Amino acid sequence: MTEKFFVEAQPYGRWDVVVIGGGPSGAMAGIAAARAGAKTLVVEQHGFLGGSLTAMGVHPMMSFHNVAGERVVGGLAQELIDRLVAVGASPGHIRDAIGFNNTITPFDVESMKATLDEMLAEAGGDVLFHTMLAGAHRVNDRLAAVAICSRAGLLAIEAACFIDASGDADLAARAGVPFVKGRAADGATQPMTMNLRVSGVDTAAVRRYVEENPDDFYFKDGIDAGLATMRASPRLALGGYRKAWQAARDRGEVDIARGDILFFETNTPGEVVLNVSRIQGLDPNNPADLSKANMIGRRQCRQILNFIRKHCVGFENAIPVGTPSQVGVRESRHPVGLHTLQAEELVREHAFEDPIARGGYPIDIHAPDKGSTHTHAVHMRREARYGIPLRSLLVASPSNLVLAGRAVSATHEAAAAIRVTPIAMAIGQAAGTVAALAAQRGVTPPEVPYADVRAKLLAANAVLA
Repeated sequence: MTEKFFVEAQPYGRWDVVVIGGGPSGAMAGIAAARAGAKTLVVEQHGFLGGSLTAMGVHPMMSFHNVAGERVVGGLAQELIDRLVAVGASPGHIRDAIGFNNTITPFDVESMKATLDEMLAEAGGDVLFHTMLAGAHRVNDRLAAVAICSRAGLLAIEAACFIDASGDADLAARAGVPFVKGRAADGATQPMTMNLRVSGVDTAAVRRYVEENPDDFYFKDGIDAGLATMRASPRLALGGYRKAWQAARDRGEVDIARGDILFFETNTPGEVVLNVSRIQGLDPNNPADLSKANMIGRRQCRQILNFIRKHCVGFENAIPVGTPSQVGVRESRHPVGLHTLQAEELVREHAFEDPIARGGYPIDIHAPDKGSTHTHAVHMRREARYGIPLRSLLVASPSNLVLAGRAVSATHEAAAAIRVTPIAMAIGQAAGTVAALAAQRGVTPPEVPYADVRAKLLAANAVLA
């Protein structure tokens, strides 16, 4: 039997700027818009801001610098780190022994939540936690309102400008923006991951083991360089125990399609986040698949915990702190914007006329193919500082929608580089800035002169050159 249900959304209010999603990019978008003087609301499904960093277990942040060590991300993202460092909640930017980046940035999750709360509140922004996007209402070329689902039922929210910082381009899709999914050949997306956090790690024993068995670990720039960086770093960042891991896979002790144990020490000494889980062949936009991915991720984390206790020197007494509240999603929808960012533009460092953020992170593609342990990386030149254009944040219609974070317009390959949290935060700051300017002037975001956006961003310490 088919039944049609209709629930009317109750009017809730009007803002200048409404941000859907309060993850790294959405939080920065909300703070930037509010600081610019726009009446701003952030709508977030969890009970806190931070998204992938606080709800999905992503750790550490990487990277605020290119491989040469030159800063490529500043602005609000760097202010966040400065605040965390000031309260002892982050050691700041430290060298990456693996060599994939120049620096990584560990942090304390609970302090991250509280600091993002403070930054948004100080800016005068509003937030609705435990709410999710339910629908979008268009009037001609404009997005007039969104419906959000809350404990109070469906609520209708109006705004002059909307920002899609959902990660999965949920608002863009519901507003009728064309999109593609995953890689061009077959639509397959990068795998999802359930990170595992453990404490009680004997990091001194780990360091000794690495010194004695350096060939059991991956160092992009060679063993000597990797060991030197590890010795100088206050926190561990390593990928290894490859021999024991492969033997366990051969025995059927673990069935996870990864080649080694990738782990990062957090702000708390002896506490480690393991990025090992790999969940392939599922669609993060399909609720049944997403639910299944969470269950698979927890099962994989149990395997990982058992493995490290048995086979990884220094992890014998590891205590599980927990898995995140939501599986980590690397890729889903890619909306079609005014400009779709291409991998070649990043590699060549194309000189865009309208850059709103910079990056130096490589193209980092975890194999979408089921069972594959491969990770495909295209590394940039050491001094790379590729740009992300404003046009990749804008769409043809609805004209008052701005894209942010993982939801910007980019190919499968290009998105694999700019998806990391520091770059996402820089993009979010730009999205909030252009949306606020448009709302205050009564124009659409594409009508805001780039020079005005650039001036605002530079005044807020963003890196654009």
